[in-house]
Amino acid sequence: MNIELEKPRHRPGVASLYRRALGPARHARAAARLREGNASLPETCFVLIDGGGAVRGSVRCWPVVVGAKWPTTLLGPLAVEEAVRGAGWGVALVEAAVSAAAALGETRMLLVGDAPYYGRAGFEPSVRGALVMPGPVDPGRVLVQALAPHALEGVSGDVRPRGRASPEEATDVTRR
Repeated sequence: MNIELEKPRHRPGVASLYRRALGPARHARAAARLREGNASLPETCFVLIDGGGAVRGSVRCWPVVVGAKWPTTLLGPLAVEEAVRGAGWGVALVEAAVSAAAALGETRMLLVGDAPYYGRAGFEPSVRGALVMPGPVDPGRVLVQALAPHALEGVSGDVRPRGRASPEEATDVTRR
């Protein structure tokens, strides 16, 4: 098994893996709304490849913003083929994505997931109510990690894809 940057040739295998591992409900999750119409950060997207070249795991990251001023990286989805789960490959994929995001100068990362699992890769629950996802989500599953010192201090607000105006900002623009 080998972890590599995702390339265009991996995309069919990644799509198939996500269908099998995450099912059709993957599109209804709050984090999926942040990926719709958004482009991933390709330097932070990794695949787990077996000896025959098949995709056995994947993680992707996306540019989002919290509030009006906190650029953040959204991690997910993460999927690992059932046959290779439990061997640490999921955490290794997450760690590769976190390292790549930090190398790009990203300063904070968030995800929606299981705290005990992602805690192994340095994530912790966000301050309850500080981050407002675009849809229903268990606040205890909103996890964050600082990629730079003090990067999480004071961070709060609606989470949305980078480059999109919040409804409040869109309203303010039309009033002017």
